[in-house]
Amino acid sequence: MNKLSNILIAFALGAAAVSSQAAPSVLGIRDSIRDNAIIYPESFERDVRRMQDDWYLRRYAALDDKADTRSSVEATDREIIERLQAMPTTIEMPYNSVVRSYIDMYTQRRRQLVENMLGLSHYYMPIFEEALDRHDMPMELKYLPVIESALNPVAVSRVGATGLWQFMLPTATGQGLEVNSLVDERRDPYRATDAAVRYLKTLYNTYGDWSLAIAAYNCGPGNVNKALRRAGGGKKDFWQIYPFLPAETRGYVPAFIAANYVMTYYGAHNIAPALARRPLTVDSVHVSRRVHFEQIADVMGITLDELRALNPQYRKDIIPGHIKPYPLVLPSLQAYAYIANEDSIINHNATRYAVRDVVEPANGATIQGSDAKGEYVEETSVKYHKVKKGETLSSIARRYGTTTTALRRDNRMRRKAGVRAGQSLKIVTTTRRYVPKPAPVDTMPQVEPAPADTLGPAPMEAAGMQPDSVAADTAARSAQATEVARAMAAPKPQPKAKPAPKASAPKATTHTVRSGDSLYKLAKKYGVGVDDIRAANSLKNDDIKIGQKIKIPAPKSGKKRR
Repeated sequence: MNKLSNILIAFALGAAAVSSQAAPSVLGIRDSIRDNAIIYPESFERDVRRMQDDWYLRRYAALDDKADTRSSVEATDREIIERLQAMPTTIEMPYNSVVRSYIDMYTQRRRQLVENMLGLSHYYMPIFEEALDRHDMPMELKYLPVIESALNPVAVSRVGATGLWQFMLPTATGQGLEVNSLVDERRDPYRATDAAVRYLKTLYNTYGDWSLAIAAYNCGPGNVNKALRRAGGGKKDFWQIYPFLPAETRGYVPAFIAANYVMTYYGAHNIAPALARRPLTVDSVHVSRRVHFEQIADVMGITLDELRALNPQYRKDIIPGHIKPYPLVLPSLQAYAYIANEDSIINHNATRYAVRDVVEPANGATIQGSDAKGEYVEETSVKYHKVKKGETLSSIARRYGTTTTALRRDNRMRRKAGVRAGQSLKIVTTTRRYVPKPAPVDTMPQVEPAPADTLGPAPMEAAGMQPDSVAADTAARSAQATEVARAMAAPKPQPKAKPAPKASAPKATTHTVRSGDSLYKLAKKYGVGVDDIRAANSLKNDDIKIGQKIKIPAPKSGKKRR
């Protein structure tokens, strides 16, 4: 080998060394990354006191309300790294200062939030795990809703993302979820989970990297693609495009890693485990008729809180089953009871919850002017005409004294549309007529002429009176008749009304709970407030049992009851 070859080899080795120093490996980037402008997800802001009012947490989970006051156990960087690597995951779980910041937030400042999420996980995690297993996806993705919504199925972000998986409306409808005024399937744990898993699978097939797929779930594929272009050519992962991502997304993958860590190693940081008081087994029935939650609650004795917690997708407490079958999730035993009592439930207060399918406008009369003798009144009537063979829109309009324009408007017809035999047309006509005012009625009392023997002496022919005394006699008779009329017209004195007997003061009573009873029904039956019954019996919630003795306080007059 000549001298020139030796020089070229040495130069090549030096260039390679410089290149390796200028372009550190992805391992070096992810381990040494620093970020002083960390943005925490909205899930960290969730009010833990309001979370503890959750129906499931109150009834089925045993929580430690002093979790925030218990001392935290510190862990070294090495301990956290070893724990992360010990988790059996498909998705890479690296460690750096950003991941550490999220872990510290969960294990030190938001300990009560972690315990509440552990309590909710008894109900939601089996739903997530079943969907992930069905689609052959990594199980660690079940912790994405922890950072998305803190396991709140009705959570709504500042930008409108909704549900456990925080779907934006376009993404949700693109994944086949139904969103309208009555139903929002982004809030349905089952439907939304299936849609989220399918969407994550699509993102992974697009990028071939789980860190990029998770980032795209947060900020959208467009932002990830833009960051990849700015980072340069070649295969990249989340940590290599980190500086080019939106600020919130830069913390998303670290938060996901921290959620997996804390939901696995909470005990190592002295966070009390959330225990299940008793298992909640549920079943679903398909409802094919329109029904309101209050109808179900009244007949079956289920609280509205329970129905809403198990069926958060129904935004107005209405299941529009008359449109298409919708699922209703209930505790397993009560699912069978619903099927057996569906007719009674639908018929309960049916008029109150009914929706009219046909409403005709009233045939009202409108006063359009008046004079001293009467009023001009316009009356509107609605008729229906079945088109016969040979009839046209013009001939029908002439027959009913209207116009073709009015017929098209009232029947929502296009401008040049014709009519066909057998078609039913709505005919709205207006007639104007004069209504004379009724003649005034004399309300003065009518006085019959008094008998002759009550008006003084006999006529002058019989009494021999002289003509000069006729005027005086006539005046006397007139005055006497006037006095009689006044006496008849004067109101007669009415007897004094007897004072009404005083009502006895309402008394407290005791009610033995029967099947189908609820606090709402008892309050309505006895005319007291639900809060008064709770206070009288020291009840913390609306749960009552068959055979239980319930004190019913006396109603308080003049006070509005809830």
